[in-house]
Amino acid sequence: MEPYDSPISYHKNIRATSPTEVNNVEKVFATMDELMKTPTLVQGAVMPDACPTGPIGQIPVGGIVAAKNAIHPAMHSADICCSVMMTNYGKIDPKKVLDKAHAVTHFGPGGRKDLFDLPENIRSQMKNNPFINNAKSVSLAKKHLGTQGDGNHFLYVGTLASTGETIMVTHHGSRGLGALLYRDGMRMAEKFRKEISPGTNPANAWIPYDSEEGRAYWDALQVIREWTKYNHGILHDVTSRRLRIDPVHRFWNEHNFVFKDEDLFYHAKGATPLADKFVPDSQDGLRLIPLNMREPVLIVKGETTTENLGFAPHGAGRNLSRTAHRKTKADQKINKVFAEETKGLDVRFFSGNIDITELPSAYKDAENVQAQMEEFNLGKTVDKVMPYGCIMAGDWQKDAPWRNKAKAKKERATRKKQQTKRKNGRKGRK
Repeated sequence: MEPYDSPISYHKNIRATSPTEVNNVEKVFATMDELMKTPTLVQGAVMPDACPTGPIGQIPVGGIVAAKNAIHPAMHSADICCSVMMTNYGKIDPKKVLDKAHAVTHFGPGGRKDLFDLPENIRSQMKNNPFINNAKSVSLAKKHLGTQGDGNHFLYVGTLASTGETIMVTHHGSRGLGALLYRDGMRMAEKFRKEISPGTNPANAWIPYDSEEGRAYWDALQVIREWTKYNHGILHDVTSRRLRIDPVHRFWNEHNFVFKDEDLFYHAKGATPLADKFVPDSQDGLRLIPLNMREPVLIVKGETTTENLGFAPHGAGRNLSRTAHRKTKADQKINKVFAEETKGLDVRFFSGNIDITELPSAYKDAENVQAQMEEFNLGKTVDKVMPYGCIMAGDWQKDAPWRNKAKAKKERATRKKQQTKRKNGRKGRK
């Protein structure tokens, strides 16, 4: 199988609304045009929150592609099963919920080990799968329970617009366990690419589902899904126990995963599945779409159309990279920007350091995204979780252990150099 000479068509559920948006959309289409030459692909779509990530030809955030009999690891990326879960705690002070949750959750690397037991059913499934039956996978599966990672992951507390009840929403993926499977999946896909499609971009290599390796990889993805859902549940359950209340309602959905429909594999790189066939544990067809810390989390339902392929946006997306966004704020003090953009909210960074690239201005205009959801029939909002506050990792690299270690080493070397210089100076005076 060789790449198509020209890309197959895909649905463009996005419209530029500003000069910055024009540049972003052009890049999204450029990378999709190259991506859609991959010989396994039969359908594709982009969402209003789309933005490029990586080199041309790599699936953008907000992209969906359907592949026939093929699983492309790079098209679900290392953050396998990035997902959101909400719990309704009833009529309770949202600050109490955020405080209790803050004591339970954990963001960033290190600092938390073996606080929760790995369930036997997940452990046994890992043991029976060649991709995740190894000591490192098991260790990460246990060590990362109760943790949420970094980047744009969050724990959000707000109130339901319809009832005023307090809601907690968590957002994270499969952590180190998923990243390890992704690495091994890419290695396996590359072996197949060299044999069956050497002309295909290595980033878009695939594992044929009808192979022994393909079926094992698919099964491993399902274990990762189960682990991730369990990890969300731990945070919600422990928060419930600390509040001494029983939750009223709970549901979840992934928005970065691979979804199977007969011999088609829908790779959603940051897209919310609307179709119940993609979410086997769906409750009433409800899905969650967060926007930014200052905006509500949307609760939506929707139907599959030819244009949306059964998906909706997964958030607000970005028009600028993190580096480019930092440059737009370079002449302003971070604390002032933080105060302005989070006014009236209880926003906390777990590391204690503000991450300016996670503030509302780093994301696309939420109203435009919602307007385009309506314009392109990408789900109907049935309720909203209005923001009270949230917790994110923050700039954890600023005080990362390896940075502090390197800094201390440099300071010791400087002191030693100064001491030697003073000692030589005294000898010279003699």
